[in-house]
Amino acid sequence: MVEIKLLGRLFLNFNVEAVTGLHIGGMAAALEIGGLDNPVVRTPLTQEPYIPGSSLRGKMRSQLEKKLGSDQNASVGKAKIHVCKNMEKENICPVCRLFGLSASEKGGTPTRLLIRDISLTDESRSQLAKAHTNQLYTELKAEVAIDRVTSMASPRNLERVPAGAVFGPAEMVFSFYEKEDINLLNVLQDCLQLVEDDYLGGGGSRGSGKVRFVNLQFTARSSENYSACKSVGEYENLQTLKEGYSNLKKNIIDVLNLKE
Repeated sequence: MVEIKLLGRLFLNFNVEAVTGLHIGGMAAALEIGGLDNPVVRTPLTQEPYIPGSSLRGKMRSQLEKKLGSDQNASVGKAKIHVCKNMEKENICPVCRLFGLSASEKGGTPTRLLIRDISLTDESRSQLAKAHTNQLYTELKAEVAIDRVTSMASPRNLERVPAGAVFGPAEMVFSFYEKEDINLLNVLQDCLQLVEDDYLGGGGSRGSGKVRFVNLQFTARSSENYSACKSVGEYENLQTLKEGYSNLKKNIIDVLNLKE
């Protein structure tokens, strides 16, 4: 039997700034003449747009798989993802160690990274409620597809949260089950940078989805004294996080008692 013991947790709180308009697709409530073809996802109670944790987590995983050249050998619905087939501890790749393996896989490993849904900040919510936009909290971006043979135009509207909107505070929770998990912290940092350099949501190749992670605050709880939450680092953006990475890693090791 494999023993799973929680050594502690690292909490990352941050804001997600939409540098360009952001479209994370939702379901249209009903088919309407002249209605939206591509609405954004909204909370049912307030109709505010938000960033689902699954969208950010999935994008981070996809980008890491591309960076590592991971074999796309498993299906999740219509999507292909990577799943390690050799369950020996030393053979489990960073993707599967960070994002976990299903219990259906023999000898699966627990998920280290949890990402919660991200709401608009109070300031952005207030600004967007007062803005003269096409929809509540959002704008419509007109796009046109041109048939290269007939030159016929096919217009469509893409609903987006306007550039400048800020979501947060976002929360990621990183659970430590082995002392070696500290080495995944650099992988997590790479995942965030990969998303910043790519895009989040849809329409990225057409200008949408560029985001920036700002105001990063790290705290940690050790399993030995779980009620105590200690600050281990604060950074303005990913660049300053990179510059202070060695100090952050040292603080986490000290708080969670990960020394050999």
